[in-house]
Amino acid sequence: MTLPALHNTGVLYRRILSQFPQDISLAFAYGSGVFKQQGTSQGQMEKNMLDFVFAVDDPVTWHTMNLLQNRKHYSILKLLGPAMISSIQSDHGAAMYYNTLVPMDGRIIKYGVISTERLIDDLMHWKTMYAAGRLHKPVKLLGQADNGKLRAALVANLKSAVTASFLMLPESFSEEELFLQIAGLSYAGDFRMVIGEDKSKVANIVNDNIEHFRILYSNILRDCPQVVYKPQQGKLEVDKSPEGQFIQLMALPRTLQQRITKLVDPPGKNRDVEEILLQMAQDPDCGTVVQQGMWKTVSYSSKKLRKMWKGWRRKPSVSPTS
Repeated sequence: MTLPALHNTGVLYRRILSQFPQDISLAFAYGSGVFKQQGTSQGQMEKNMLDFVFAVDDPVTWHTMNLLQNRKHYSILKLLGPAMISSIQSDHGAAMYYNTLVPMDGRIIKYGVISTERLIDDLMHWKTMYAAGRLHKPVKLLGQADNGKLRAALVANLKSAVTASFLMLPESFSEEELFLQIAGLSYAGDFRMVIGEDKSKVANIVNDNIEHFRILYSNILRDCPQVVYKPQQGKLEVDKSPEGQFIQLMALPRTLQQRITKLVDPPGKNRDVEEILLQMAQDPDCGTVVQQGMWKTVSYSSKKLRKMWKGWRRKPSVSPTS
């Protein structure tokens, strides 16, 4: 099963992708330069930066090749060589190395490079939710290798976004409310939503892209035993019984489960996760605690990235930008 996304790459995207080393396990474009957002004209879209992410199996080899092909994309860090660049990528922030403000084919682009292994880990466990959060929203899929673990992780990430959102929503809600909740997951606790970014960013992302969200999530919603999905009416009803919520809590990514257990388990008690989540499933404030766990997951990553951003104000960066 491939990631449900828009597959019409277009000549521009194919031309841009052809200028990079081709050993890429996943390539996608995202953001306001790719998908129309509310209040943005076509003319403005064409002026916006194009954002890309490339997942690669061997970052050292990929950066070696890219330094030969696109040396000007890198700042002074190119003098440190591909091994050091890969080390910086791996050891800091969200394990993604960005080159930004790159002129290419009449547009300005930025691109992030992440190892396939670290991408799969974030998709499965939401350790930083930086890459995972990008892929909760519609993306333009440009290329995907035949990698079973990656395919499974991409689908698991979408299912996790649905499950977390179910826990934070009431028993009945609309498609639009679900998609707003999903799109907002990766912004909970993000310092950029407090300073320097449009506070209505999430609504702007969703309102003009409802159909793209449907393409991404409709199969998951139809197959999910926890919800009654009425696509023609655009309505959903989710199981809010303690049993239903326990199943949903147990299906959450590991990092979010750990955040939740730390919030509700007194220090020193050291109960197992299943026991704590069983208790949580019966709590009327279950959704609020899940939301707090999301906030802690994203704010932890956001603070790390913000601190690093202060030291990387120049051209390249390790995952601080949107």
